[in-house]
Amino acid sequence: MKIHEDDFHPISLEDKKIFDRIYSRNPIFHSENTFATLFCWRKYGHYSLCEHDGCLIIKGETEDYRSYRFPLGHICPDVIEATINLALDLDEEAPLIILEPGQYQWMQKNKPELKLKPDRNFFDYVYRTDILATLPGQDYLTLRKHLNKFRKKCPSTVNQIDESNMDEVLEFLMKWCQQRECDKYTILKHEKEAIKEAISNFKEIGLSGLTINTKDSVGAISIFEELNPSTAVVHYEKALPDCEGIYKEINMQTAIFLQNQYTYINRESDMGIPGLREAKERYHPDHMVELYYLDNN
Repeated sequence: MKIHEDDFHPISLEDKKIFDRIYSRNPIFHSENTFATLFCWRKYGHYSLCEHDGCLIIKGETEDYRSYRFPLGHICPDVIEATINLALDLDEEAPLIILEPGQYQWMQKNKPELKLKPDRNFFDYVYRTDILATLPGQDYLTLRKHLNKFRKKCPSTVNQIDESNMDEVLEFLMKWCQQRECDKYTILKHEKEAIKEAISNFKEIGLSGLTINTKDSVGAISIFEELNPSTAVVHYEKALPDCEGIYKEINMQTAIFLQNQYTYINRESDMGIPGLREAKERYHPDHMVELYYLDNN
C-alpha cells in the first residue's frame, strides 16, 4: 500500500464527522488528537488529513518541523507501514508522532528497530475528577486556603458559556491578551487565534464551557469537551489577575460541573513551561498520557 501527498486535504469544519465516526469506535486519550485542537490550531500547525481503510492520518507542518501522526482508528498494519514510510521520506529529526498508549505498544512490538524518544513537555496530565472537585486531605490544604481567600475577597458566580454571553467571553479574551501582550509572542498570538476559533465555532465543534464572573464581568473561563467516555479534556483555562486565586476557582468549578459524567479530567500538557509545570503538578495527577516521536537522528 502507498499513500500519496495529494491524498491529504487541509482540515476543515466538515471533517469533524470523520473524527467522530472513527473515535466513536476507537477512543483517544491524548488531547493533541482531538478535532478541536487540530481545527482551532490549524493556522499554526497547517494540519491536513486523509482517511485510508477506516484509519485517519494527520500531517502537521510549522516553520520548525514537518511530521505525521501514527494512524488513528483500528490497527491496520498496511496503513501504519505506509505512514511510517511517508514520515521517513520527510528527512526530519522527528517525522512521526505517537500519542496514544496502544500505538506506542504496537511500535515496540512490531518495529523494535525504530528508536522512539519521549517528549516530557507534551505529556498530558490526567486527574481524578472527584479529587479536583473536592481537593481533599493534607495534599490540597494550601490550595483550599487560596480558594477560601479568593471567595472571601472576590464573591463570584459561575455561568455556562452559551450564545447569551459569547460577546462577554470575547471581550474577556481581548483583555487577557492585552495583559499578556499576546501579539508580541508567537505561541500566544496563535493561542489567541485558536481560542477565537473555538468560541466562533463553539456548537459546531461540540464544546462546552464555564465563566467565573466577578464584579459583574467575566474574570475567568474554561472550555472543554469529551475526550473519551470516561474523560473530559479542558482545552483552555484563562483568568485575569484581578483576583488572586481565581484560577483555582475555575479549575474546581469545572470539575464540579463534570464530576457526575466523567471519572477523569485531562488538563493537557505543560509544554515545558516551568511555572505551568509546577502548577499542574501541584494538583497531583492520577496519571500521564505520554507522547513519543520517532528519533530519526
